[in-house]
Amino acid sequence: MKGAIEVRGLVREFKGGIKAVSGIDLDVPAGQIYGFLGPNGAGKSTTVHMLTTLLPPTAGSARVGGFDIVKEGPAVRRTIGAALQEAALDPLLTGREHLKLQLALHGVRRTERGGRTDELLERVGLRLAADRKIGGYSGGMKRRLDLALALAHRPRILFLDEPTTGLDPQSRSALWDEVVRLKRDEGVTVFLTTQYLEEADVLADRVGIIDHGRIVAEGTPASLKAEIGRPTVEAMPGEGTTQRELEGILARFGELQPSTSGIAVRLDGQGGLTEVVRALDAAQANVAALHLHSPTLDDVFLAKTGRSLEGSEEPAEPEA
Repeated sequence: MKGAIEVRGLVREFKGGIKAVSGIDLDVPAGQIYGFLGPNGAGKSTTVHMLTTLLPPTAGSARVGGFDIVKEGPAVRRTIGAALQEAALDPLLTGREHLKLQLALHGVRRTERGGRTDELLERVGLRLAADRKIGGYSGGMKRRLDLALALAHRPRILFLDEPTTGLDPQSRSALWDEVVRLKRDEGVTVFLTTQYLEEADVLADRVGIIDHGRIVAEGTPASLKAEIGRPTVEAMPGEGTTQRELEGILARFGELQPSTSGIAVRLDGQGGLTEVVRALDAAQANVAALHLHSPTLDDVFLAKTGRSLEGSEEPAEPEA
């Protein structure tokens, strides 16, 4: 097997000609964390649904764990674990009962289920809540239990579809720690979809940025930010100064960039922040705010698509 996940020309088209995924290629080596980054509606969840055999592709091919997602679906499902956005939990069962049921469904011997259940509950921080019914769990507790269920049969490949959405900072940090531990200690390959830049930057060995069903950038977080390279200065006009006036001043120092809150220029070596401030002062320009930004993954997304990922409002993906 060349890689844990191999995708070639994958397409998913819904009724009405809506293409949620438009011919993507990607390779995820075994033992890596791959961050699949994009706004709502970009095609992240549809891609995961295809790779986990929940949704057939319209065109293209993919192999997960060495198995074809269309022709060898049962083998794919034995190889993977998946914690998707909507956890299928029974509110009348306890956390412990959920895990024992999951282990039974995966064919784990009865004599091993108790120990494995205790191990997983401890790992996701639910030992004290193990015998409470799910109806009384918080959103964060449900997400952690869903992760434990995905790990029940010791999968080689783990799919996490926006696992930290809606979690408090403590729960998010705990989940990050577990993802890193799975890769480091057990060699698990993790395919992580997210719309949080920090999450991709902290966890991922490689990142693929998807927008409107197409991958627009791919590489390590460091290499993607290095493509942007130079810092950006952003200024907001104050009273008595127009955007056009600011543009004229900032354009001397580099290429103007799309900005949602002011005028931005990517510095090209003609001067730094000090020189920009001096030029603004010499022109008696009134500036309400001035910021210097080091390159981020959001800058990469902005450079590739012309808009910001953070706070991007996109329609939801079509229902599978």
